[in-house]
Amino acid sequence: MARYDLVADLHECVNALEAGLGALRQHIEQQPLLIARVFSLPEIEKGREHDEIERIAVTQHLGKTARDMALTHYCRLFMQHQSEKLSTKAAVRLPGAICIEADGDVHAQITQQVAEINTLKQRLEQLITVESGLPSEARFEFVHQHLRGLITLNAYRSVTLLNAPDSLRFGWANKNIIKNVTRDAVVEQLERSLKANRAQAPWTREQWAEKVQQELEAILALPAGAKLKIKRPVKVQPIARVWRASEKKQVQLACPSPLLVLCRDRTQVPILGELLNYDADNVAWRHKPLAEPLHLIIPRLHLWSDRLA
Repeated sequence: MARYDLVADLHECVNALEAGLGALRQHIEQQPLLIARVFSLPEIEKGREHDEIERIAVTQHLGKTARDMALTHYCRLFMQHQSEKLSTKAAVRLPGAICIEADGDVHAQITQQVAEINTLKQRLEQLITVESGLPSEARFEFVHQHLRGLITLNAYRSVTLLNAPDSLRFGWANKNIIKNVTRDAVVEQLERSLKANRAQAPWTREQWAEKVQQELEAILALPAGAKLKIKRPVKVQPIARVWRASEKKQVQLACPSPLLVLCRDRTQVPILGELLNYDADNVAWRHKPLAEPLHLIIPRLHLWSDRLA
């Protein structure tokens, strides 16, 4: 896609997304609020994004205050919507749920609105991460050149809509993202970084090129049969456990944003649990399998190999 067309599509997509979120906000505000409970987490300041998290203090908000916080959270797409001291590299999270009365036509209308919003969010991510043709390290500069202040983490994040479950309870999850990759894919990624010929703080352009070249040589030196994995720790995440008695089934969902729950009337209001403070010293592991021995090859990519020679 030509760069001019891409930029035009980006602006069109973001404008439609802002309009859609604004309309959803107005629609929700017009509906009877049945129950709302959200949990604000400590704000992350610039430069503190990679600090290890040992404890998280949670503050609970209820009722109309919680609903208004949720709607503001849905609509927060740009840095201008938050304090300048806060990091734009760390996602702002507001776990919880808001439950509104929505029967018949209203239920269908809100469901359609949320579907359209989530389609726009997916389209925006596709434009930036795929159709731009840019390597990940070049996207930040591109996005902020054309959509100054866009917080992509917030813009990509979908709105989760639920039909009234029996209960919603909240907790914390610790995990690693593990992805098998091929040598060719890693080599291609590193070669794209070299061709981009960009600097990466705190290195100069020449120093960064030398560093990437060394990484490329390290990959090419591995045995032909070596298995490569990206094993990246994910910071502790708030989750929601959704229980439906009729199905005798519990589903666990990531909960970085308030869940939007539609209830036919007050008889369908679910039980909303509480999110307790997080304390890494008191995490109870249900099952922690023994890890296979791996060797770290490229730290910045969290790339590991099962063999060195």
